[in-house]
Amino acid sequence: MKAYLALEDGVVFEGKAFGCKGLSEGEIVFNTSMAGYQEILTDPSYKGQIICMTYPLIGNYGINTEDFESLRPHCSGFVVKELSGVASNWRAGGTLSSFLNKHKIIGIEGIDTRALTKHIRDQGAMKAVISTTITNKTKLIKMAKDSLGLVGRDLVKEVTCKKAYEFNKSGKYKVAVIDCGAKYNIMRELAKRNCKVRVFPANSSAKDILSSKPDGLMLSNGPGDPAAVTYVCLGHQMLGLALGGKTYKLKFGHRGANQPVMNLSNRKVEITSQNHGFCVDIDSIDKDKVEITHINLNDKTLEGFRHKKYPVFCVQYHPEASPGPNDSKYLFDEFIKLMKGSHA
Repeated sequence: MKAYLALEDGVVFEGKAFGCKGLSEGEIVFNTSMAGYQEILTDPSYKGQIICMTYPLIGNYGINTEDFESLRPHCSGFVVKELSGVASNWRAGGTLSSFLNKHKIIGIEGIDTRALTKHIRDQGAMKAVISTTITNKTKLIKMAKDSLGLVGRDLVKEVTCKKAYEFNKSGKYKVAVIDCGAKYNIMRELAKRNCKVRVFPANSSAKDILSSKPDGLMLSNGPGDPAAVTYVCLGHQMLGLALGGKTYKLKFGHRGANQPVMNLSNRKVEITSQNHGFCVDIDSIDKDKVEITHINLNDKTLEGFRHKKYPVFCVQYHPEASPGPNDSKYLFDEFIKLMKGSHA
């Protein structure tokens, strides 16, 4: 069955459908990871987006029951150059296509993903539709133009948990995680470090959170425009806004497991896993209150900072990885050290 990907600027790609049939809209973005498509698909930060994988062959190791980063996939569509017809892995419990079909997500293969990625890099991430049911290209382009997009939309309310829950019930340090679209591996890494983890919905009140008497507060990743989520924002961006900074939309975002970031304290380069389309304006941060700690080496955007007075720090990327390298997991240890200090 044919499938079409239409961009709001009038470019249309034609390919072959897999997964679910139908019509879906979202912001078209690309991810440069070579593997880890299951973790990418189940990352809530991709809510409202159609993901294009730049690596040409996807699906070869299938889907398993262990590598989920949330209960289900959240993206609006999935684009690959070539879908593997065989899922060959001892952990595989099914194929990528059947997984997407189960969760009502449309996939398209056989398009020139290199050309699509170069187009997004030149023109920027933009609104798009993916369809197996409507074939009129003019109509699809108009639908893309008329779709909602991400700017100004609160997508956190669509991915946050409905009520607070215990991720694990034992540990020396009590950590409250604010779920703006949290990946499971954040909680797993905390649990490994002797933390008792309680996860709260993003709209929880300060009273509810503090009633658990946490030693530490973790603000998670999440989807969409941070400025649109007035009751809470997304981790690093939330802290940036709280300290008087401003956020803006990147041209095509940072998505992949190979983003170079410099830790300014020791001048070491970390290869990081990232997924964000918005950024805190580095020039809007009050340097008297905040120390910049990490910089993206591709475009020199802000990747991390800490407060000079209070025990608060953040990064824009994913130290929990899944998928991606483990270069930045030391940040969880830094978080534990701060809680140890409060116990001293």
